[in-house]
Amino acid sequence: MTKSSPPTANQALRSPPILLATWFGAGLMPKAPGTWGSLAALPFAWAIAAAGGQAALLIGAVLAFGVGWWASNAYLRHFGGEDPDPVVIDEVAGQWLTLTVVAPDPVLFFIGFGLFRLVDIYKPWPVNWADQRVKAGLGIMLDDILAAFYAGAGLYLLDVAMIQGGWK
Repeated sequence: MTKSSPPTANQALRSPPILLATWFGAGLMPKAPGTWGSLAALPFAWAIAAAGGQAALLIGAVLAFGVGWWASNAYLRHFGGEDPDPVVIDEVAGQWLTLTVVAPDPVLFFIGFGLFRLVDIYKPWPVNWADQRVKAGLGIMLDDILAAFYAGAGLYLLDVAMIQGGWK
């Protein structure tokens, strides 16, 4: 399938799967769409975790994964590509999963954001394996979920160290 130009903001607004795949247009930003998608996930993560705790955020991450799989496939059918830059719902699911290990805290959420972006960009094994081998909507989503496990583990260990060190 040949890749066509990314959707316009108007196209995204008219199509629920494209709107979700681009996380309400965050993925349409001209530079670093993955970073913008992760950043746009943070206020939602805060609201979900503040209202329902870490369990609610975990449920949100699972739902974002399922919706993202569907929306990513719809995006690929319409615009083509393998892992198009405007599709950032994978960053949303991964960012939310990363943050499930801590209570809402501005410093920890900022650190979690940075850790997730770092792992998502550098893709250690098996993140790189999933990125290269698993295709379509599942592949778009899976590498970010695997990256979230690394980032979440790092965030959790840092939170424990901060508590034990008396920094919190």
